[in-house]
Amino acid sequence: MKTTSVLLSLFTLALFCGATLSQQQPKSASTGLAAGGPVIQGTPDDPHRDPREMHLRNIRQITSGGTNAEAYFSPDGERLIFQSMREPYKCDQMFVMNIDGSDARLVSTGKGKTTCGYFFKDGKHVLYSSTHLASPECPPRPDYSKGYVWGVYSSFQLFYAKDSGEIVKQLTSGPGYNAEATLSRDGKKIVFTSSRDGDLEIYTMNAKSGSVKRLTQALGYDGGPFFSHDGKWIVYRANHPTAPDDVARYKELLGQEMVEPMKMDLYVMRSDGSAQKQITSLGGASFAPFFYPDDQRIIFASNFENPGTSHFELYSIRREGGEPERITFTGGFNSFSMFSPDGKKLVFASNRNAKKPREINVFVADWVP
Repeated sequence: MKTTSVLLSLFTLALFCGATLSQQQPKSASTGLAAGGPVIQGTPDDPHRDPREMHLRNIRQITSGGTNAEAYFSPDGERLIFQSMREPYKCDQMFVMNIDGSDARLVSTGKGKTTCGYFFKDGKHVLYSSTHLASPECPPRPDYSKGYVWGVYSSFQLFYAKDSGEIVKQLTSGPGYNAEATLSRDGKKIVFTSSRDGDLEIYTMNAKSGSVKRLTQALGYDGGPFFSHDGKWIVYRANHPTAPDDVARYKELLGQEMVEPMKMDLYVMRSDGSAQKQITSLGGASFAPFFYPDDQRIIFASNFENPGTSHFELYSIRREGGEPERITFTGGFNSFSMFSPDGKKLVFASNRNAKKPREINVFVADWVP
């Protein structure tokens, strides 16, 4: 399944959303992890669960149809903000819903393309990135004659809005891509990715004053950051080219507002940007990391057992690195996982139980430590 069509759809979900996802089974991992084997079609009391998914119980599918992903909990754990491409919209828009999937409603403008929604601490305001000020239409698809690429459009800006949909404030402006934003649990800092200084770096913003601080410096793509629960750490994905040809290609694509996402690893750093450390070196692409409730481990998605395909499973790894533990075994796409504020539930996106190609849905499961 390492065909051009699969590669071209590998990450349309992420920026993020909407992929044609392979059902190919995993090869044996070079790290010594057990190969996935045949997919087991659930259990009588839990049809979405593979018995090998020991950490997940009572898996509930809470969306149906379209591409739905990047669902993140409200501070009280009662609602989710997520992005979805569904009729009548032609590209991703931002929605909120209850954790049982009820009362799903649009919270973005319905124009342009949105990504990466997150609740503020009060649960009444949301953060997301959108291109709607540049054009009410979807941005053009990236030029796939360049290979498999993501568009990192400078039309993406960050917005602060009421959960009713009213935009209160535009948080970023000027040249450069601004997206992939999340918040510290205390609501004081926003962390996001921007190309404002000519490279894709991670920044923090004071949520009250708007002052911005750059945290990363290495050439390459640093993105998808999340704070630890205690606010002391940030986990993120990155790819730092070093070979002259790779550096030249990265710079050329970035100049055209594109990046190649085929190789990414996870990094951690302190919230002030110090103590930056690479914690995976798995091959393929690892992304969408989130801290466990105790901040000692990180859950993430990766295709390292099947690099170059859209087969992504969930794994966990210690904050300082080490051998990953596999969490899901469905043989398709599983990503964008987040623990509920009380640590008792996990929300994630998956194409398990999909009825149509490109269908991705949001699932909520009880977490078994």
